[in-house]
Amino acid sequence: MNVAVAERTVLPPEESLDALVGLVGRIDAEHRAALVGPDGVTVVLPEPVYEVLHQVILAMARGQAVTIAPHHQRLTTQEAADLLGVSRPTLVRLLDDGQILFDQPGRHRRVLLRDVLAFQETRRARRREGIEALVAESEAADAYQATAHPVRTR
Repeated sequence: MNVAVAERTVLPPEESLDALVGLVGRIDAEHRAALVGPDGVTVVLPEPVYEVLHQVILAMARGQAVTIAPHHQRLTTQEAADLLGVSRPTLVRLLDDGQILFDQPGRHRRVLLRDVLAFQETRRARRREGIEALVAESEAADAYQATAHPVRTR
């Protein structure tokens, strides 16, 4: 089956936000979930599909919009910058430095969504490692205990 998937953003329904919050409480990541179609046929969801739906429900219950887009989708530099939370000039620098792959079929650069997401995950992992290193260094220097009772200087 070759069905095209277009990018689509869905806002959480304000009138049923409480129902979504209740649904979050009923979802258990350790149990299988299923969909029941209008004809009554039950289809057990594969684990990856269940995880995606779980994340969608959690986000919408927090009042966040959710965007669904295929990984092979091509983004403009502005769209990629918005996704990463950086300015367009910063994104262009990342492209020029080779940190994110792109193609340039004409005048404008295009970036694959999967490449932007891969860069984002790599950046998050580096940040986590940096934070963990700082925490370890602070613990080794007993810095938490040293600042447990700050001294007023003014």
